[in-house]
Amino acid sequence: MKFLTVRIAVLVATLLFSSAIQLKASAEPVNHTDLTQQTPPPSTMKTVIVGILVLASLISIFLIAERGIALRRSKVIPARLTDSQTVCRAQDDLLALRTACNHEPSPYGRLLSCCIDNLDLSRDENIEILQTRARAEVVKMEHGIVVLEIITGVAPLLGLVGTIFGLITLFKGMGVEATSEQTAMFSEGISIALQATLLGLIVAIPSLVGWSYFNRKIETMVVEMESLCDEFLRSQYQRVEPPVLSQMDEVSA
Repeated sequence: MKFLTVRIAVLVATLLFSSAIQLKASAEPVNHTDLTQQTPPPSTMKTVIVGILVLASLISIFLIAERGIALRRSKVIPARLTDSQTVCRAQDDLLALRTACNHEPSPYGRLLSCCIDNLDLSRDENIEILQTRARAEVVKMEHGIVVLEIITGVAPLLGLVGTIFGLITLFKGMGVEATSEQTAMFSEGISIALQATLLGLIVAIPSLVGWSYFNRKIETMVVEMESLCDEFLRSQYQRVEPPVLSQMDEVSA
């Protein structure tokens, strides 16, 4: 929450700073007869670039907050399920664990339900079905993170486009005679270049941090769920296999 507040404060400060520069420039005394020449019209390119970067920033903030809530450990691997599976020994315990999985909708709960539902199959078949279901759950957990990756790559490029456009505007304002119109265009070019670069970095850096953090967190949780499911299957099939082996020994005797 503190991280999001800092980002919003930086964006607000940037907008206030740019507004203050524009107000200061408009407050300077100018010749009204040459007003249209001294103050260049607002740049459409600048508006488009800044608008896209602000929109990307809002999307990034939303995705970071949404994934941060959805990928909490209590939402992915509920402690109630991990505690219940350790004491699952009889058929009634399996039914109670299956009911707990329904009451705790989570990626691990759905994987555990898949294991319980296919205990009548062989262990290899159960593991194969579980792996297919696990891939689907990982895709759900990665929902929205690819957008952060796209924003991380696109935001600096948009900032670079704004910087190049600002330099083009700057060089247009350079001439042999330093007229008021050329001075205004020169200042406008510097403003576009700096604002686009700043906004591009403000959007890209937090998005990169969020994307890297959530990727690592998902990878860690997937490994933990895989270990828990393997432990559960091993305990259940070891509980079932000894009676079967003893019956086969009796028949062979």
